[in-house]
Amino acid sequence: MNSKIEFFYFDLGKVLLDFDHDIACRQLAEILGTTPETIRQDVFHSGEQWKYERGEITTLDLHRWLCDRYEVEAKLEDIVHAASSIFHPMTETIEIAQQLHAAGHRLGILSNTCDCHWEYCLDKPFPFLVELFPVHALSFRLGHMKPDQPIYEKAARLCGVFPENIFFVDDRKENVEGAASAGYDAVLYRSPGQLRHDLQVRGIQF
Repeated sequence: MNSKIEFFYFDLGKVLLDFDHDIACRQLAEILGTTPETIRQDVFHSGEQWKYERGEITTLDLHRWLCDRYEVEAKLEDIVHAASSIFHPMTETIEIAQQLHAAGHRLGILSNTCDCHWEYCLDKPFPFLVELFPVHALSFRLGHMKPDQPIYEKAARLCGVFPENIFFVDDRKENVEGAASAGYDAVLYRSPGQLRHDLQVRGIQF
């Protein structure tokens, strides 16, 4: 192994799990009696989702806000399921993580995500999130979102490794640039093949 890299952080969405916010908008609209376009505007474009992902509001807060806004009494579990049943595994990237784990490398997840999405993914669908990635640096827990510098600093402290000894992969250019500014060895996710190449040129054995 390249002696410099001591820890590997993976982004969650569009790297390990594919997702589609349009599905959430359609499913929430059905429960709340409105249109997917209205949900997208009210939840995503208004900033409520980003408050949630920064941990500024809780799942209960968001549930009550939605019910009040659309004047309905929807069950919490129905809202959570509608918002969260949008993920599918990206098997080739997961296979790379499995190989890194099997080779003895330390792995974690560094992601902008919210409480209900994370709990949904942990509940049953994706056990690899705990089996392969024991360290979880999540925006709603850390109070900051990528690409802001504090999340990378807190993630480095969480895994106990200096930033310059952390490899990080993310599908968004601004998040890669933010990690690089924090001192990480950061790469943009383009494909499983490109990720394998990025690891191999660094001398990572897996």
